[in-house]
Amino acid sequence: MMPRIFLLVLLVLGSSFVSQASTLQSRDHLTPQEVDLVKEAQVLDKRIDVFIKATERRLMVINGSAAGNAKQLKKDSERWGELPTGSRAELVSDIARILDEAITNIDDVSARDERNPLIPKSLRKLAQAVNSIMSQLKPLSVEAKSDAEIASFELLNEDAQSILEAATKLPAEAEKKAKKN
Repeated sequence: MMPRIFLLVLLVLGSSFVSQASTLQSRDHLTPQEVDLVKEAQVLDKRIDVFIKATERRLMVINGSAAGNAKQLKKDSERWGELPTGSRAELVSDIARILDEAITNIDDVSARDERNPLIPKSLRKLAQAVNSIMSQLKPLSVEAKSDAEIASFELLNEDAQSILEAATKLPAEAEKKAKKN
């Protein structure tokens, strides 16, 4: 009798975790307006800028700093749409998936033209944004309690580490002053 109860409890707990994870996966990580902006940005560095701005919008919601930027939000809403909504786990998962999409875009360009000068430029921008994102979210990751939230932070950490490792492999940035002379 006892093993059946144990199996039943495991089954219920397991299905709960699976449903939370599948909910996070089925959610669109970009708003329809952000998707349009990504499609419009055909140049790699401009597309990375869209991804970075999309992550910043989610950070504003997570940090509750959206109210303090009412004027900027009104201006942005015309182009970017309303701020995304969702639980902290969903928003962190969105950020991780946006970073994953940015990595994929850089990889795609690199596969076609590994000498494209926009690759290091874009990767440096993305790495700088990741440092900012991680510094803001690190205190919150310690507070994560639900399985979905923990999974979202783990996914975010993996993507952030991939970006930061790739950025450390870039050659030193040539000084812009030397080019002007």
